[in-house]
Amino acid sequence: MKANQNDQPNGVKEIARRAKVSIATVDRVIHNRSGVSAKTRTKIEKIIQELNYQPNIIASRLASRKVLNFAILIPSVSAETAFWAAPLAGIQQAEEEIRQMGIRVDRYFFDLNSKTSFVKQTKQILKSKVDGILLAPSFIEESITFTDALKEKNIPYVFINSDIPNRESLCYIGPDLFHSGYLSAHVINYCIQPRDKILVVNVSHEIENHHHLLRKEEGFRSYFKDNDKRIVKIDIRQTNDRSVEKKVSEVLDETPNIKAIFVTNSRVANVAHYLENKGKKGILLVGYDFLPENIAYLQKSVIDFLICQKPQEQGYRGIMALYQHLVMAAPVEKVSFMPIDIITRENHAYYKN
Repeated sequence: MKANQNDQPNGVKEIARRAKVSIATVDRVIHNRSGVSAKTRTKIEKIIQELNYQPNIIASRLASRKVLNFAILIPSVSAETAFWAAPLAGIQQAEEEIRQMGIRVDRYFFDLNSKTSFVKQTKQILKSKVDGILLAPSFIEESITFTDALKEKNIPYVFINSDIPNRESLCYIGPDLFHSGYLSAHVINYCIQPRDKILVVNVSHEIENHHHLLRKEEGFRSYFKDNDKRIVKIDIRQTNDRSVEKKVSEVLDETPNIKAIFVTNSRVANVAHYLENKGKKGILLVGYDFLPENIAYLQKSVIDFLICQKPQEQGYRGIMALYQHLVMAAPVEKVSFMPIDIITRENHAYYKN
């Protein structure tokens, strides 16, 4: 019969014997709990180091039967964009893998077009018992307020999909937004002539608050910094097809030498719908995300390139980062950038989110 580590010479009993304290005191130090004087804690930690003791964290978790509550706060899947179905699938995959360790994941969703819905959900989370948060910080100021509250409560949080600088997050898992925009500009530059104009399209109700859109645009403009006059930009705040059609049509009529369009988010299908319906040919279209409606236009060569950044993996790794930190007491990489994948009609069948 295999001996328990606590019964082995270098186990908890031996540490307690050498430190002349109870096993419960050693256990408090190992699991970083209160109730131990600084002098005793230092003494026990020194003995642990001398014995090279490695606690069996998994066995301890199973024995304790303590439940850890993780919460996710991400946009809801909507008729306008199915993007968030992919991170949610990754979150569910991670939850299934670690559920037996006493992890519960509570889901909170907000309307991507409504700051009010985001704030309402943050208040609900702060009222609940939560040990760690996975957050998509779509609204900058509101996310800062929320993470300040989490800091006060000493609750670790992970950012996915977009980051907010100078926050004390456990980690960020997602695209390098600036270089994502920069790469898009590089791709477009290969395909058009030096005198051709480029249209940058932001489609969002809350453009000023959507950090990920602004950083992509910043990266895009940086590529053309010596010839920024080539770029024409429109912000479309109503996200339905009719509003997109009206705004894009107006710009194309006013600036007939636009030969490329860059859409800064997954709503590139809205622009593709307009181009196809109006029979607009010879305009390169680049946008984001491996979604069914985008793939359909990619297959028809209305969309030329999709920039994709593993959203399912973002959700999965975000939950596992919390697990690694809170359960395994292991270090977590502060920034984990996703690959910037360029998807075309020719290679889309071999790609997975």
